[in-house]
Amino acid sequence: MSCSSISNKVALGAGCYWGTEKYVVKDFQKIFPNSIKTAKVGFMAPEPQKAITNPTYRQVCSGTSGHIEVLDVELNQPEIYFEELIKFFFQFHDPTTKNQQGNDRGYQYASCVFTSDSEQSRITKKVIQDLQVLIDKKLITAYSNKKVETFVADYNTFYEAQEDHQEYLMKNPNGYCNHRIRFKEWPSITASTETSPPSPSPTSGGFLSKIFGQPKGE
Repeated sequence: MSCSSISNKVALGAGCYWGTEKYVVKDFQKIFPNSIKTAKVGFMAPEPQKAITNPTYRQVCSGTSGHIEVLDVELNQPEIYFEELIKFFFQFHDPTTKNQQGNDRGYQYASCVFTSDSEQSRITKKVIQDLQVLIDKKLITAYSNKKVETFVADYNTFYEAQEDHQEYLMKNPNGYCNHRIRFKEWPSITASTETSPPSPSPTSGGFLSKIFGQPKGE
């Protein structure tokens, strides 16, 4: 983890924001307690100059407003938790399906990280680069396709969604969700199938398996 100064604000687009919120606020904090200071679902535009102002949910759902459904996150101690959050982001959604998560299709469901400063951007791009290598080496096989489609954009105006969409899956545990834990251990790029598994750590498969159970569809 870099010792450089880093912002505590980031917005994550990973498909329907209900699932993104649940996995970050609830499940990420099972691994890293008290890592999230605040989190709200809403909308952000990768190109704000081309997007409409103050969009409604219906306008965003049309796929033509220029916005993506996001979780706006404020971290505690971002120098510790930011990179872990970005790695976890790729563990609960499929970044290889462009503008789609499961049955949800459209620009508003794009995989995107809205970064607040150069250090966040550097870390995020490095994680994406590493993830692509892991896919190419077949060390991660839990995705639909072989190319990471996630893009990085500048953090800008966040439009908070309506109140009944906040903490939706916490209030409605059986509600709609396209997300799941796809892999529990972030492999080493230098690993091969013959190497011994690493010792358990907070981000290792053994630790996460105790929390989430066995993965589906791997």
